Amino acid sequence: MKRIAPVFVLLALGALSACSTVQGFGQDVSTAGTVVQREANQAKY
Repeated sequence: MKRIAPVFVLLALGALSACSTVQGFGQDVSTAGTVVQREANQAKY
């Protein structure tokens, strides 16, 4: 869980700086979901 926290911080900063449209926000959320899913899969093994 400690490894995931910095990822969320970086994604939040990126979303705040790069998200100027609703489409951009959707892409940021999608990227965050992908990262969380990848981390969860790695934690299983």
